[in-house]
Amino acid sequence: MSRITTPSAMQGKVALITGASSGLGKAVALQFAQAGVKVILNARRTDRLQELVTQIQQAGGEAIAVAGDASRMETAESAVQKGIAQFGQIDFLINNAGLGNYKTLDATSVEEYDEMMNANMRSSFVFAKAVAPGMKQRRSGSMVFVSSVAGLRGTGNEAVYSASKAAQIAFAQGLDDELRPHGIQVTSVCPGGIKTEFALGKGRTQEGVDASEMMDAADVAEAVIFACTQPASLRILQLTIRPMNEAK
Repeated sequence: MSRITTPSAMQGKVALITGASSGLGKAVALQFAQAGVKVILNARRTDRLQELVTQIQQAGGEAIAVAGDASRMETAESAVQKGIAQFGQIDFLINNAGLGNYKTLDATSVEEYDEMMNANMRSSFVFAKAVAPGMKQRRSGSMVFVSSVAGLRGTGNEAVYSASKAAQIAFAQGLDDELRPHGIQVTSVCPGGIKTEFALGKGRTQEGVDASEMMDAADVAEAVIFACTQPASLRILQLTIRPMNEAK
């Protein structure tokens, strides 16, 4: 359950969330739905998406699922088309889909490089491209790109992951300059580690995550939604989120 107080103006708005079947994406979806926002959920795992849709509907919210690879243009276009057909428009885009694979340069294959760039950066591009025309036409909307502190300062054994996240930040900065005249707010959210299944088996273990000082997904979700609740006259360019109990 969210602890934030969302404006009543959020009621009836529509959010498209990628990577929504688990972790931060799921937490954002649940908090949006609790605030009365209708949600369009994208991820590859159809069963998990449908479980989340059912959970939201049983709680009185409105949700639809559009399964598919977030890095593919046809997935983004389908999500936008189905979302508009169901709910009329899209007010918030949460580019949350992503992949981590923590390896040294020597151990990282070209295929793994492509996989991370597609999951983290290409997905951001295709969904922004699909959503922007409608927002420009209405002269309103918010795009949030879930990047990482790794995109602010590269880390050893995470060079490719860091590069993909830095690309997201630069892309968001460019879109802020391009889309701001059309009334569209663009924000990068850069969290540290979150206690989710992200990167399990690709540099993280469940035991390591459980024993860590990483943040809870529900807490980080509040920051994502905060970026979407700003007055039309303001925008938050970047939010960096770290736990209070980190070692340094």
